[in-house]
Amino acid sequence: MKGKRYTEEQIISILKAHEAGAKVVDLVREHGISEQSFYR
Repeated sequence: MKGKRYTEEQIISILKAHEAGAKVVDLVREHGISEQSFYR
């Protein structure tokens, strides 16, 4: 099953939110991705 694709801008915004102090668990839940995808 092919998952959703995110634009580079969306990926960058998610990573910047993490750098700003957001927890990974909250980010993956909010954006509907797995933790493995986040770290990959």
